[in-house]
Amino acid sequence: MTQQRTIIRDKALAEDAWQLLEEEAAVPERAPVIVSWAHWQSLLEREQDDGRHPHVGVQIPNTLDLSEGWARLQARPLIALSFPAFPDGRAYSQARLLRDRYGFEGEVRAYGAAVVRDQLQFMARCGVNAFVLRDDQDLEGCLKAFGSFSDAYQPACDGVAPIWKRRRAAG
Repeated sequence: MTQQRTIIRDKALAEDAWQLLEEEAAVPERAPVIVSWAHWQSLLEREQDDGRHPHVGVQIPNTLDLSEGWARLQARPLIALSFPAFPDGRAYSQARLLRDRYGFEGEVRAYGAAVVRDQLQFMARCGVNAFVLRDDQDLEGCLKAFGSFSDAYQPACDGVAPIWKRRRAAG
């Protein structure tokens, strides 16, 4: 397991109690852990009961089709999404689907090389509410990213009305 670190959760700095569990390691009784999708599948196949692990979050690959994986994810308190590179937008779509289509209310966490200041507001608009930043990112500086833009042009998960809707409503 990894040591505790500071992350951004709900637009504030937070100590992260979640630990990333190594492949095939035994799931502790009560400690909040994150397991890979493969580890989670293996655990479910062995135990045939996902209700026994309310403290387990799942780190999914950005290639996972949520329509096929949702039944095994819906009771999880945390789903971690991989943002491996800037041109790869699949995790943005996964975040949006989790919030809009599936109504997921738990923590949606972003991790990977593309979790940097310039992307945080866009990730948040898609439904991500927790961010594991790259080591070269300044936590305090990254908090300012959420206020970088005052208006939005597209509808999103964050409930911010796009500027065109506000203009239309104003007459």
